[in-house]
Amino acid sequence: MNSKTDRKCLTIILAAGEGKRMASDLPKVLHPVAGLAMVGHVMETAKSAGAEAIAVVVGNQAERVSKAVEDYDPSSTSHIQHERLGTGHAVLAAQDAITDEFDDVVVLNGDVPLIRASTIESARAELNEGADIVVLGFRTADPTGYGRMITEGKNLLAIREHKDATDEERKITFCNSGIMAFRREIMVDVLKAIGNDNTQGEYYLTDAAEVARQKGLEVIASEVPEDETLGVNDRVQLAEVEHIWQQRRRHDLMLSGVSMTAPHTVIFHHDTVVERDAVLEPNLVFGPDVRIAKGATIRSFSHLEGAQVGEGAIVGPFARLRPGTVMGPKARAGNFVEIKAGLVAAGAKINHLSYIGDAEVGAEANIGAGTITCNYDGFGKHKTKIGDGAFIGTNTSLVAPVSIGTNANTAAGSVIYEDVPSDALAIERGKQANLEGKAKVLRERNQARKLATRSTKDA
Repeated sequence: MNSKTDRKCLTIILAAGEGKRMASDLPKVLHPVAGLAMVGHVMETAKSAGAEAIAVVVGNQAERVSKAVEDYDPSSTSHIQHERLGTGHAVLAAQDAITDEFDDVVVLNGDVPLIRASTIESARAELNEGADIVVLGFRTADPTGYGRMITEGKNLLAIREHKDATDEERKITFCNSGIMAFRREIMVDVLKAIGNDNTQGEYYLTDAAEVARQKGLEVIASEVPEDETLGVNDRVQLAEVEHIWQQRRRHDLMLSGVSMTAPHTVIFHHDTVVERDAVLEPNLVFGPDVRIAKGATIRSFSHLEGAQVGEGAIVGPFARLRPGTVMGPKARAGNFVEIKAGLVAAGAKINHLSYIGDAEVGAEANIGAGTITCNYDGFGKHKTKIGDGAFIGTNTSLVAPVSIGTNANTAAGSVIYEDVPSDALAIERGKQANLEGKAKVLRERNQARKLATRSTKDA
């Protein structure tokens, strides 16, 4: 039996904490990793692991967190923990969601974004094999502060919070991750039997293991890699989690056929798509909504967001592609080129020092260095259309709205503010005048001024 398809699963995500150590006005679970709020990562993983429903327990800035949760997944529900009485109490805040349509209930934490879907699936498989509760644990060299997993073989006898543990129990390095999976039928009764006789006076979710054992239920411990269980309590830990997430994505992309010569210098957004045989040079940043097609090359020190790069296209070095940019197959955007809301058709070249905004560049067109589309008049944006095969001379200013016809040319240094027909050459610049001897006069005058200034300073 496949746990992901044959058993119905509810996932409860705990996201009510205040996160004071983040020193931020933003709720902790909304701090981003790879551009997506931590709670969003957890929700994404839950869905990948087969959750049919997601219930998020909110508390601190409940309305703000609930809105973010709803934006990410409108089918999810939010449940307010009005009092902070511990993690066991928090789970019961979502009791209304624990209905008999579910077989499994998985409890995740909104500030633990690195847990893998395969790990959750494995825990659910244990439920399918007969376990009543599965608790995920990890081993660490420094267990200080973590709840200790007291086991006998695979069986979990109890979880002892650090503050309540004996000296002998504190020597245990197998620690509680806070992630648990329950057989739904027993869950509520177990949670309601948890007491608060501890140093904090709280209802610990971790006590569910011991309560369940007392009821004769099967509770097992499942070991997972430590990095999957890392929680975020401050900005330092947030950076550590970001680092691990980026390492994972680089690793996966390289195994899928993407080349990176210095992978540790490439930063991805959570939704970046890079197809096989693409080449990513060092020092790149990908913002949201970027897609790189197969065989494309992104050269060093480029920044892309909201952009699509076609098959075999070349971007950079030192290029910036802004939202709405589409680079066609084998198109080029070279060094110090910025493109915003630009459609650059197949084979078109914008090789250096240009700004192309709100524009269409036709197939095989060539845009000379220093070309700019003057798309904004202080009130609105206007469109520039450059036809197939057009040649735009160096330092041309295209004052939108304006169209350059198929195979048309513009002379270097022109300011083009009227449409140019196909196959026409447009020239707009003042007539050159050579003033004989004028350079010598200016030079001698400037030298005299310089000497006079120096004499005044020396006096």
